[in-house]
Amino acid sequence: MARWVSQLRKGVIELCVLGTLSEGEAYGYQILQHMASVDGLSVTESTVYPILARLAKDRLLSVRVADSPAGPPRRYYRLTSEGRQRLDEMKDSWDLLRQAVDSLVSGGNHESQKP
Repeated sequence: MARWVSQLRKGVIELCVLGTLSEGEAYGYQILQHMASVDGLSVTESTVYPILARLAKDRLLSVRVADSPAGPPRRYYRLTSEGRQRLDEMKDSWDLLRQAVDSLVSGGNHESQKP
């Protein structure tokens, strides 16, 4: 069961990272803390930082470096307009998938609702 939960979570981490950044700019550790504050969503640095790097490379996030009050400089991430668009698209896809799964696992009507 733990493996299934792990795989399920991996599939939605990017959506959660983008959703966290929809609230405003944050540095990596803040993103990790915010996600850990939600039951069942705690992730490690080795999971989040590669996602942040890829999203920045894909121009979905802008990155700025600023001095830290303690330690090395921090990389702050912010959604770009493309990132906001991707988040909206991913939320729409998530809603459709969630509704479909809910329908199947709740024993409801499995037939398509389309005309």
